[in-house]
Amino acid sequence: MEVTGSAKSGQIRALYREHRRWLTLFVQRRLGCPHSTADLVHDTYLRILASGVLPDSGDSRRYLAHIAKGLVVDRYRRRRIESTYLEYLRQQPEELFPSPESQVQTIEALVEVSLLLQRLPEKVRLALLLRQLEGLSYRDIAGRLQVSVSSVEKYVARALQGCMLAALGERH
Repeated sequence: MEVTGSAKSGQIRALYREHRRWLTLFVQRRLGCPHSTADLVHDTYLRILASGVLPDSGDSRRYLAHIAKGLVVDRYRRRRIESTYLEYLRQQPEELFPSPESQVQTIEALVEVSLLLQRLPEKVRLALLLRQLEGLSYRDIAGRLQVSVSSVEKYVARALQGCMLAALGERH
């Protein structure tokens, strides 16, 4: 249900009052950390506020759980990317370390790239990664994915197009 203005604000407050405890327990079971749980519950309601879409009253818990699960997945993905990047930095000579500000920007960019790649169909994503990261030929990729070379060409083109559209979308 889409709502505007003060009615929306009142309905969100009511949704919060009615389901905050339940949502906190739901998230706590997945995260285990009270501080992270509080942040994620807060982010769940912010997401609803930003979208302007409220669930029907009988669908509230399912809707809240769906948003919270997505945020939990995002948090774990970010932590995994961050720890991998920081481990990579620890293996570099200290004089090559980027500033803390640059590290945060790099982690943000890596998270965005990861989200973009996750949205691509599996074969499209694999074709792009095999081409760009492993430098495989289209013929070698076709063999690995058990598809034709022309399919690999289409997959890579589709992946690059998706990346370009995502980059343009963020700037507009």
